[in-house]
Amino acid sequence: MAGAEDGPGQQPEVDEDEAAYSRRWGAQHAGARELAALYSPGKRFQEWCCVVLCFSLIAHNTVHLLLLAHWEHTPLVMLGVVAGALIADFLSGLVHWGADTWGSVELPIVGKAFIRPFREHHIDPTAITRHDFIETNGDNCLVTLLPLLNMAYKFRTQSPEVLEQLYPWECFIFCLIIFGTFTNQIHKWSHTYFGLPRWVVLLQDWHVILPRKHHRIHHVSPHETYFCITTGWLNYPLEKMGFWRRLEDIIQGLTGEKPRADDMKWAQKIK
Repeated sequence: MAGAEDGPGQQPEVDEDEAAYSRRWGAQHAGARELAALYSPGKRFQEWCCVVLCFSLIAHNTVHLLLLAHWEHTPLVMLGVVAGALIADFLSGLVHWGADTWGSVELPIVGKAFIRPFREHHIDPTAITRHDFIETNGDNCLVTLLPLLNMAYKFRTQSPEVLEQLYPWECFIFCLIIFGTFTNQIHKWSHTYFGLPRWVVLLQDWHVILPRKHHRIHHVSPHETYFCITTGWLNYPLEKMGFWRRLEDIIQGLTGEKPRADDMKWAQKIK
């Protein structure tokens, strides 16, 4: 387990099954090829629709927030930005941990559509760097559509007086949405070592968004720590608390399911 932010620390001894995690054959891995082939035209269409709708709503809501802005809102807006980043980081960790640890690609609907990319990522970590903007961000755009629609509805139906009172709260929600929408893009950047824009590298170096070195800790076998992938700010405190391990113990005790069993199965595929 990782005990410090600047390195993975001592790792627990692993059995023969867990040793399969260290065999990363990238795009040539049998499991990676099979998982990549499950990316369907229907899934692609869903991602396109979500990205177009999401960024249209982001543009619409940004304009309305700018029109309502006043200097006196600045302290609460700044607080909202920080709170939004923290909560988005925790939610990214919760989703990442859940999809990495539980479930199966064979599950109806969600298996191929949403769990498949997590399985592919561990046996071909650089696959995400070959995904275009639509494939990278489509699922996150789907998740943020409802809050964006709700915000747009408020701008259309609420009076200026009510919107003035709600403004700090709506800015917090909007920042949470923005960080959530771009979480997988940030994750992709953490795996990209060449050709990143200078401003992205600076944000990583300042740890405003997930740094590349920081995220490498998660990819140490057997992928059981440092799940937060928006900013990574919460990874170290959650690790020190044993947060994910305690959750896994509770769920395994209640269900008998072994954490990361499906992930292990795909890692072991050799033909």
